[in-house]
Amino acid sequence: MPVAYITGGSSGIGLAAARQLAEQGYNLALFARGKGRLDEAKNSLETNFPACRVEVFPVDVSEKAELLQAIQRAIAALGVPEVAIASAGVAVPGLFVEQDCELAERHMAVNYYGSYHFVKALAPEMAKSGHGRIGLISSGAAFFGIYGYSAYAPTKFAIRALAEVLRIELAPLGLSVTLCYPPDTETPQLEEEKRTKPRATQIITDGGGLWQPEDVAKRLLRGMHRGAATVAIGWQLKMLLCFGGVLAPALRWHQNRIVRKVEK
Repeated sequence: MPVAYITGGSSGIGLAAARQLAEQGYNLALFARGKGRLDEAKNSLETNFPACRVEVFPVDVSEKAELLQAIQRAIAALGVPEVAIASAGVAVPGLFVEQDCELAERHMAVNYYGSYHFVKALAPEMAKSGHGRIGLISSGAAFFGIYGYSAYAPTKFAIRALAEVLRIELAPLGLSVTLCYPPDTETPQLEEEKRTKPRATQIITDGGGLWQPEDVAKRLLRGMHRGAATVAIGWQLKMLLCFGGVLAPALRWHQNRIVRKVEK
């Protein structure tokens, strides 16, 4: 059976992708911090898809050595994956002058370096077979600066740049790289995000609607299957993908207007 590895695989988009891949006949390696959630995901997947083998690895993707060891254990247990999705992430909105440096460093360690080291470890192994599909998760915050996202947005800009480079560099090795731009998605991370999100940030980001993780995962996997470079979900993100540079001045004006009105 083919194999898929997913970070952030115990909840949200990662778990939704795991369910859909299990339905397609994949064995799974799931990586996430919480052992309890991982065990719940494993039990649910193996109950609903008895032919699917699921191995779980409690790991903080920001810890490089820990992540690399978990990947090696996964390879020993299941073999090298045909599909690898870096879905683990963190988002704690707040104002630049109020948040501490450690929080920004944590965002970069999880969102960017967690993805970087995951792909860095797997790409050479996947390339040995001459084929494979890699999925990375960015955000609408990678298209233009959004009030309240000084810790989060730079990590998604960085993932966007990484994906664009890897798309070119890994193609001769038979590996495709698909970058997903999801809208707000009903996940535990979004609920956590709401706890610190400034009011102006909430208004600015409300326009994209609220999507279900199953729908986002479906579009991500479909794009990866096609070998698409990008998957922008919802008409707003599709517009930003195509016309972000042109729209940026208007978006800055719109944000400034909201901030002046709300954050008095």
